[in-house]
Amino acid sequence: MIIWMIIGMAVVTAIPRLVPALIVDFITFPKWMDRWLNAIPYAALGALIFPGIMSVKPDAPQIGVMAGLVTIFLAWLNIHIIFVVLGAIGSVFFLTL
Repeated sequence: MIIWMIIGMAVVTAIPRLVPALIVDFITFPKWMDRWLNAIPYAALGALIFPGIMSVKPDAPQIGVMAGLVTIFLAWLNIHIIFVVLGAIGSVFFLTL
């Protein structure tokens, strides 16, 4: 009985994920909706990263903000992502000394 519950939950979870991926090639979105959909990954990334920046050191949020600015600058210079992450870690380390 439990195996059928697991299979059922897998199917119910897979359907809402697969259906949009299968039909998106057959739908033409208006230009404004296409621009809106293209902005979702950036908005989600910002929503995931910003709380972490503000909570690097709860009593001193300016450290997270400065490290975030260093990271934005390094990314703007098109430096490899590993070095951008290392720059963020290094800037937090040096700012908390």
